[in-house]
Amino acid sequence: MRVVSGFALIVMLTLVSLVSDEAQAAIDVYEFETVEQEQRFRDLSNEFRCPMCQNANLTSSPGGVAADLRREIYRMIMEGQTDQEIEAFMLARYGDFILYRPRLTMQTLLLWFGPLLFLLIGIWVAFTIMRRSGTESPGSGESLNADEEARLKKLLAQKNQDASDQA
Repeated sequence: MRVVSGFALIVMLTLVSLVSDEAQAAIDVYEFETVEQEQRFRDLSNEFRCPMCQNANLTSSPGGVAADLRREIYRMIMEGQTDQEIEAFMLARYGDFILYRPRLTMQTLLLWFGPLLFLLIGIWVAFTIMRRSGTESPGSGESLNADEEARLKKLLAQKNQDASDQA
């Protein structure tokens, strides 16, 4: 029992040390001259996507590439570059993929309006199916002429006679 407890203690300490090292690595400490610079840094870090993680912004990504890009943003802010200059730099280096919210361009039209287009097509198909099923109900065809009506009455009478004979 004591060996298991010792082993469990070692495993727990190892896991705690790994988690704490990872948590410390994800924390960036930057010194800013103004609150505005710090806010710009936060906004830009939230605006750009981590190229390695692909589904996380730079702020929430623990990846090394994200840390490098955060350092680059910090450096550019401290050098006095504008947000537009930083964005242009990132776009030139990583392409439109770096933007967490893609811009509206010819290449992204389907991305932005595709869901709406597919919804409208679905509504149109459903409406068409419902309209067709409503107009093609039984008995909605042409009316019978006099000969056909007489023949139908004769067949129905014969059917009723056969049914009463069998009963």
